[in-house]
Amino acid sequence: MTPVDEGPSVCLDVGSTWTKAALVRPDGALAGFAEHPTTAGDVLAGMDAAVRAVSAAGPSGTGVEPELLACSSAGGGLRLAVIGSDRLTTTEAGHRVACSAGAHVVHVHTGPLEPADVRMLRSTRPGVVLLLGGADGDDPAGLLHNAGRLARARIRTPIVLAGNAAAQEDALALLRATGRTVVPCDNVLPRRGELAPEPARAALAVLYQRHALGGRGPAVAPRFRRLVRVATPDAVGHAASALARICDARVLLVDVGCATTDVHSASLADVRRTVEGDLGVRAAAGGVLVEGQAEGVVDPVEADLLGPTVTRMASEVGLVPRDPGSAAEDRRIAALASVIAVRRHLRVHRDAGRDVELVVLSGGVFRQRDRSGGLGAVVATLRTDPVLAPALRDAPVVVDADFAVVPAGLLAARGRTTAAESLLRDHLLG
Repeated sequence: MTPVDEGPSVCLDVGSTWTKAALVRPDGALAGFAEHPTTAGDVLAGMDAAVRAVSAAGPSGTGVEPELLACSSAGGGLRLAVIGSDRLTTTEAGHRVACSAGAHVVHVHTGPLEPADVRMLRSTRPGVVLLLGGADGDDPAGLLHNAGRLARARIRTPIVLAGNAAAQEDALALLRATGRTVVPCDNVLPRRGELAPEPARAALAVLYQRHALGGRGPAVAPRFRRLVRVATPDAVGHAASALARICDARVLLVDVGCATTDVHSASLADVRRTVEGDLGVRAAAGGVLVEGQAEGVVDPVEADLLGPTVTRMASEVGLVPRDPGSAAEDRRIAALASVIAVRRHLRVHRDAGRDVELVVLSGGVFRQRDRSGGLGAVVATLRTDPVLAPALRDAPVVVDADFAVVPAGLLAARGRTTAAESLLRDHLLG
């Protein structure tokens, strides 16, 4: 029985491109859905519009003001600039650190930073800087020079310091002396020819959590922080955990967004998550094509065919497919993003591929009403992928066409597990 103090809820998901709202009754039944473009500059305007729209679409005369539960990934992927010694190693290190930590590399600099280099760095608008500086035992002069230059520069973004161990304390002192936010961690390049990205990746994942919420700016931030306490990947993780309880099984949940794609593997014991900041169906569509070729899931012919579509997706982030062909291209990019993201997830969490009994696909691209059976092609792409087939071949795949996952996760985070599980049973599991 629903407690008397629990009324309806408006569950709001503020994405980098679209703000989605669902009106949920106390028993977990969906009573309405609406979406509105996420408004640049003032994210609150889009939130208010979505709330008004879903409230108007829902039943009238209840006499109870809905509770607002909100999450956000409006910040999109975390823009990462990498500074190191030699270009090949620095580029590879940056990619390995960003992978699965919600970031994507937007700038690489090697060698001593000069004033012109700092201006170029600033122009790329990084959300975080990864500062490297050679293997342990190398000459620390380069790392200390770059730390001193960053300390004096008009760059206030956090710095992950993961360079030469012998120079770590001195570099940290230089940066903190001018009030920079610095996260020190073990050297990404402990020995020549060896990459150890895990500590820096973990530091980056923590910074992504803060970044993902978005809603910055002096006029917006205070109210936004009061309304939005949960990052969208956290809400999705709560839903994955609820699904694992309902099914008493390991669940693999893939959430494909416009700018990021996250994967959650949930069991009764735990939930594990990776977030890919270079994979999405709009702003990050270019990364899908690049990484698809690197992973061998996109051949050169398909890459040429999809190239103009991906360029358009990245430049028209609010694009909504208006014809079956465009919708099919959307689903193809989403399928490729899902395959690449799950592959990466299983590399980071090697045991997450064992005993998968349910796969869930979530995200706006899967809410498009599919009258052509095209979602079957997405499912087939996952099932037949040679890397994923051993883990996913026999697991049923369900699609979150009704926007149930995020609202259920928000309800679960609020402690309303009965409503959350009812919502998932009725609108996802069938």
